[in-house]
Amino acid sequence: MTRAMSVGMLVCVLMGVVMAQDQPIANAAANAKFGGLPVLPSCMTFAVEKGDPMKGPSILLIKAASGCVVPWHWHTANEQLLFVSGSGKAEMKDGKPTTLKAGDFVYLPGKHTHQFTCVATCMMFDVIEGPFDIHYVDKEGKEVPPESVLKKPAKAKK
Repeated sequence: MTRAMSVGMLVCVLMGVVMAQDQPIANAAANAKFGGLPVLPSCMTFAVEKGDPMKGPSILLIKAASGCVVPWHWHTANEQLLFVSGSGKAEMKDGKPTTLKAGDFVYLPGKHTHQFTCVATCMMFDVIEGPFDIHYVDKEGKEVPPESVLKKPAKAKK
């Protein structure tokens, strides 16, 4: 086999790998499989629409119950929120609170401290430009462990 043929075959294989990673996707929200993470409030769940949030860029469909609060935090990667339904409030460090409704958009640069409150049952897309992480902060902006800021679910009475 000549070198040109070997290079040609390698290019074809690599193109196939790249193309396989970038295929059209059409997901119905009704079929989404929602789950949570221990570092997020239990009132918020998400379904992965594209990518792997633990490894790189991804798109998540997020649902949050009325009254759900994601306390002050920041992410390493840039984040874009596209509000689908319900209403919420985004608060950004050194900014005014913003009311969010269906069709609204929020861009959050990496390492920019913010907080989110779901006012009435919320659904939104979250486009994360890198691996997902979350760093909670206290009133002084000092990083704190998630368990110190996340509310524990109330125990059912027997």
